[in-house]
Amino acid sequence: MNEIEQLLPHRDPFLFVDAIDEATKERVVARRKFTEKDFFFKGHFPGYPVVPGVVLIETMAQAGGAGMSKLGLLGSDALFFLATVDKVKFRRQVRPGDEVRLEIENLRISPKMLKQAGKAYVGEELAAEAEWMCLVGSAKGM
Repeated sequence: MNEIEQLLPHRDPFLFVDAIDEATKERVVARRKFTEKDFFFKGHFPGYPVVPGVVLIETMAQAGGAGMSKLGLLGSDALFFLATVDKVKFRRQVRPGDEVRLEIENLRISPKMLKQAGKAYVGEELAAEAEWMCLVGSAKGM
């Protein structure tokens, strides 16, 4: 089991974080390289594959959750469930072969809720940004 699988409950084909480069109480920096093998490319504009916007949002949220898990701030059995997504903007298409750098800002952390804002970059170019809130629970208590 790799580090990301230890930090997140998600598994292939729905695990969208490759590495956590930084995790502090203020921010998380992570990476994900999208490849032609990703399941959604086969049906999301065949002939001109593009990462779906909802997958970019999920990728940012997973990166934020993995960072919090790495810090151990919310318990080892914490599960994060998207509750709201706000201020979403898509600025650039993400295509197969693109590596996305995820910069996540922690806005509020509590035992039952996590509010974050994130930006997804390809190189230095902003691809997407959003704010979201996750409800935090455990597999035992849900």
